[in-house]
Amino acid sequence: MQNYSKEAIYDYLKGVMVDLFEIDESAITPDANLYEDLDIDSIDAVDLVVKLKEFTGKKIQPDDFKHVRTVNDVVEAVYKMLNDESGSETAAQPEAVETTTNAG
Repeated sequence: MQNYSKEAIYDYLKGVMVDLFEIDESAITPDANLYEDLDIDSIDAVDLVVKLKEFTGKKIQPDDFKHVRTVNDVVEAVYKMLNDESGSETAAQPEAVETTTNAG
């Protein structure tokens, strides 16, 4: 897995928003609200999550984006997901416990 800087994530996100949603690049700022400023609706949000899954190579959990409101929130969520070693797909599984009994 490649580590991306927040700047690289932001640049990717900006490119996706321009290409996919035809948003004016100058309107896409870290503080821009996805819904109010950029007119992203729920269907657009699903499309964005699909693109982010392609970018990260990870399954994206809805909880990861529950509190996302701004472009910077998306960047932070993706950055955290990429740098979280436990990740949603690699959650620790309980280890098998070997037991021995003395049949005496």
